[in-house]
Parts: sequence; C-alpha cells; structure tokens
Amino acid sequence: MRDRADLDEEDAANGSRGSSSSASRSYLLLFVLCIIPLLSIRWRAAVKSSPPSTTNGGNRVSDSPPAPGRWLPSFAAIGGGKGWNLGSKTKPPVSPSMLAKVIAAVRRPPTRPPLPSSIITSSPPSGLYYKLPLPSSWFVPPSVRKGRKASPATASIRSSDSNPPPPSLPPAFLPPSFVRPPRAMPKFATRNSREDVVSLTGFLGTEGTNVDVELVVLMTHIQAACKHIAAILASPAELQASLLDSSFDYYADRDAPKRVDIVANNIMNAALRSSGKVAAIASEEEDEAIWLGEGPFVVVFDPLDGSRNIDSSIPTGTIFGIYRRLPEADHLPLTEKAAINVLQRGERIVAAGYALYSSATVMCLSVGSGLYGFTLDHSIGEFVYSHHDIRIPERGQIYSLNDARYFDWPSGLQRYIDNIRQGKGQTRKKYSARYICSLVADLHRTVLCGGLAMNPRSHLQLVYEANPLSYLVEQGGGKATDGKRRILEINPIMLHQRLPLFLGSMADIAELVAFDFV
Repeated sequence: MRDRADLDEEDAANGSRGSSSSASRSYLLLFVLCIIPLLSIRWRAAVKSSPPSTTNGGNRVSDSPPAPGRWLPSFAAIGGGKGWNLGSKTKPPVSPSMLAKVIAAVRRPPTRPPLPSSIITSSPPSGLYYKLPLPSSWFVPPSVRKGRKASPATASIRSSDSNPPPPSLPPAFLPPSFVRPPRAMPKFATRNSREDVVSLTGFLGTEGTNVDVELVVLMTHIQAACKHIAAILASPAELQASLLDSSFDYYADRDAPKRVDIVANNIMNAALRSSGKVAAIASEEEDEAIWLGEGPFVVVFDPLDGSRNIDSSIPTGTIFGIYRRLPEADHLPLTEKAAINVLQRGERIVAAGYALYSSATVMCLSVGSGLYGFTLDHSIGEFVYSHHDIRIPERGQIYSLNDARYFDWPSGLQRYIDNIRQGKGQTRKKYSARYICSLVADLHRTVLCGGLAMNPRSHLQLVYEANPLSYLVEQGGGKATDGKRRILEINPIMLHQRLPLFLGSMADIAELVAFDFV
C-alpha cells in the first residue's frame, strides 16, 4: 500500500497539469479575439505622389504621406480620426481585407499557362470562323464599296461561307465580336450585296406571261432613254442653256416647248426607232402620230412632263404607255394607220410607266400584274428593283390641287374640298394640301402615301398622260376618273384630246364622285 505522501505528490502533479492546460486555452482564446479584428481591417494603398503641404498661419495642417510602397490602415474602417487624405476628393484605392485575401488564396482557380509568343504575333488561322470588330461606322469600308482590293482584316469580315464550321472557343487574344443593333426592315425590297441586284431587265424576264422577249427589248431601250434624260437634266451645261433660251416665254403658253423638251423628245424617238419593235409613236411634242415600221408595239409618251419648272429644279418626269399594234389597220395609208393605232382605249394598254427625275431617279412600271418600282443606281448604271408590289392606301390625308383656282372649280368639288379641309368628310380628319405642279411628282407621292392628285380643268392629254397614269393607278389598287367616267373606258377621238383628271385612293375617289358637278 502506497503511503499518504505518495498520494499527495500525485494529486499535486495532476493539478498543475490541469491548470496549465486551462491557461493555454485561455491564451488561445485571447489570441483569436485579438487577431480577428486585425484580419478584417481594410488597407489603403499610399498615393505615390506626395501632396503638397498646406499651412494655415504657420501651423501645419497635414503631415506628408508615407513613402511609396507603404500601406496604411483605412481610418474609416477602424473608426480612426483625421488623416492627410481625408480632405482630398480622390481617395486612394482600397485593398480587400486580409481575411478575404486568405480565402481567395485558398480557393484560387488553377491558372492557365501563357500562350506562346508565336501564336500571339502570328495571323489568326484561316479555318477559324469569327468576326473582327468593325470600325466606328457601320457601313462597308470605302475600299470594299468602290470595288478595290480590301485589306486582310476587311476580307475576313466580308468572307461569306454558306455553311461555316461551328466555332470553338476563340483564342484569348481575340476581341469580342461586333454585334450590329437590330433595325426595322423597310417595306420595299433590299439587297445585301452587289451580287443580289435585280435589274429592270432581269425583273421583266420573269414577270407575267404577257412579257415576251420583244417587250423586254423595247423596255431596255426606253430605260436607256430615261437614263440619258436624267443625265442631261443633272448637267449644269444643259441647265444653263435652258436658262438662256430666249425663245421661251414662261407666261406665253403652258405647253409651249422648251429646248430641253425637244432634246428629251429626240432621245425618246431615237431609242424607240433603234429598238426595231415599234410600229407607231405619238408624243406631246409632235403634231401627228408617226409611223416607224412593222414592229409589234405602239408607244405613246410625254418626254418631259413639268418642264416649265425645270429652271427651279422642281422634279420632272417621263410618261409612256405601250399598246399592241392593230393588224386590222395595216391596209390603210401610213398617216391613218398611225393615227388609228395610237388612238386606242386605255384598257388595251400592255405596259405603262413613268420615270421621276428628282433627288433619285425612280421608274414605276406595270406590265399588267401589279405596280413595281425601280431606282437608278448610278454606281452600276442600272434601274434596280426597289419597290415591291406597290399598293396605294385605300385612304390618304393629302390632296394635290391648285387652290388658287378655287373659284374656277365646279360646285361639287368646292364642297368636297371644304369638307375635307374642315374635317367634315367621311374620315372626320382634316386633309393637308401638297401641290408641286408636276403631274409625275404629285402622282408619285399619292401612289406611296395615298390621297388624291387632281386637275379639275381640261388641261391633261388623254392619250399620253391620262391613260398611262390611270393604268398605273388601277394596277396599284386606286381609281382614275374625269369626274363622270372611268378614264380607261374613254375612246380617244383626237391625238391631243384634253380632259379633267382625278387620280388617287379608291375610297377618296369614291367619296369625291359622290358629289355632283365634280
């Protein structure tokens, strides 16, 4: 048996070990409580450039900042007082807390090895499908637009592979691809590149069963004549010659020919003769119809409508209508045969159109299957298909009329105009007046926007103005009348026969003719 002294010594040793372990736990707890606030302190980087010291009455306001490379604790984080950088508007950058740094170091993702310098400096592989960022403009660079050889970067943008390979992850050195913002597509046809151009000749080759090769050849010559007239009207020399034309008096006669009228008429005559497809022609500038030969078609035209306004650079136009030759009149003398062929009703028109010479040269054409528009592209010298299946709105809110002649109008037209001006018509909307005094220009706006284009006085020629334009309006879904009859049903009795003309939207024309004495 152990004695009492040994037991006392053992108890004393055990007590000393227990007290030491409890002290260690206390010290560890104290250390944690002290170090955690220090880990949460956010540190500010000292500004490298020392701000100048300021004095106030000889007393130093702020001490100089520490030397570059040293770090100071953020006083805002630990609730400190004043610092040299507290009054500055530009605060030094704030680093993450020490605890955040420790966590980030533990959870840091694996680093990717750097790319070899040969890959960075070499050109991108040709098989990779990607897009380089475009320049600040969204348009195609001039070097590509004008047909010159493009740079490699531009060529990669314009490379059009029909079935490109699915792109893999792009290399790290490639910038993000440029994404063009979406835009609303216009109602008329567009083209993506020069290879997608649809010319007037190409359009006629596929449009309608009544468009044969002979009509395509004839239309090719007519559009060439319109291009020639458009170039002359844009020529400063021709405009100067027109201004110096002393034989023309503006107030003498509204249809007195000008020098440019004769030039346009000669261009149209030469084009129709050279086509070999025209038997007879009738023009506003000719007193009688002209027999040309044994072609299958008859053409009536106004070479330059609105030429009185050409000195003021107001839009002008060319109007033409095409008929089939009448074989039953071949036994008659040439003069009578030509007159009978050109005095056909408008219902027998095979094709008709007008060319508008304005900010753009536009040709609207119909071959019996709708109304279509073509715009002259000067870069390629062709009329390009631009307006698909033009439909005149059923109603418009614009009327085109010479209001200065209000008191010369019939009473029914006066009441109709008063109603639509005051918003008392069927639509209960107030109409606006737009009058250019150029028939082609006024009609072109009416075709696109709806409304009415009118001349209530007997000024417009039936054969080569009213008939072709009425045919186009009806092909576009509108109506044409002289106030009492449908224009295309009128039988011409003389070449330069005149009549009133009302063209426009179907509902507007119907409302107009509901008034008596229009």
